[in-house]
Amino acid sequence: MTELYTLERAATEKNENSRLIFLIHGYGSNEEDLFGFAPELPANDHIISLRAPYDLYYGSFAWYAINFDANENKFSDLVQAAQSRDLLKETIERYQASHGFSADRTVVIGFSQGAILSYALALSYPETVPNIAALSGYLNTEIVLETKENSFEKTRIFASHGIVDQVIPIDWARKAPEKLTALGIRHEFHEYAAGHGVAPQNFFDLLDWLKKV
Repeated sequence: MTELYTLERAATEKNENSRLIFLIHGYGSNEEDLFGFAPELPANDHIISLRAPYDLYYGSFAWYAINFDANENKFSDLVQAAQSRDLLKETIERYQASHGFSADRTVVIGFSQGAILSYALALSYPETVPNIAALSGYLNTEIVLETKENSFEKTRIFASHGIVDQVIPIDWARKAPEKLTALGIRHEFHEYAAGHGVAPQNFFDLLDWLKKV
């Protein structure tokens, strides 16, 4: 299995409330981006920020390629996306085993492309990834493995988006709640007067959600 480069912040004192939190960055970024959240997250949580496997240019990485045609239409490499989805699952399971965390005590926080993969993880492998926060992303059903065996009884999702996001339109993000409701998944969906980023109120709402997980 390919091993992803990581940044880690160990829990200062692991206890029954500790969680294993994974941070998944967006296209063209790296593991240092969301790791800036770490100081604001509870000290008893173990934080792991993952670097995507595809090297774009110095210091920039992607979970899968995004291609454009002659008319500037954008297409995702769904094969690479599915491979990264499964690589993330394997990586998460490895850390759950080595660090002694159950799936119930695991949270995945993804931004943009990382949020798209977070959705895919939660809907494809709810037994491994029951808790996700999808920031500035959307639910791409083309990379979701839907099986009758999937149970979403324990799944919890926090989703947020900026209404003036010029990278991923808000209309794309707004399609997720209907799908999640149909699957019986407990979720929150928040919108902010912001672009493609995490506004301060967005982060505070994320922290509030984490307290309930």
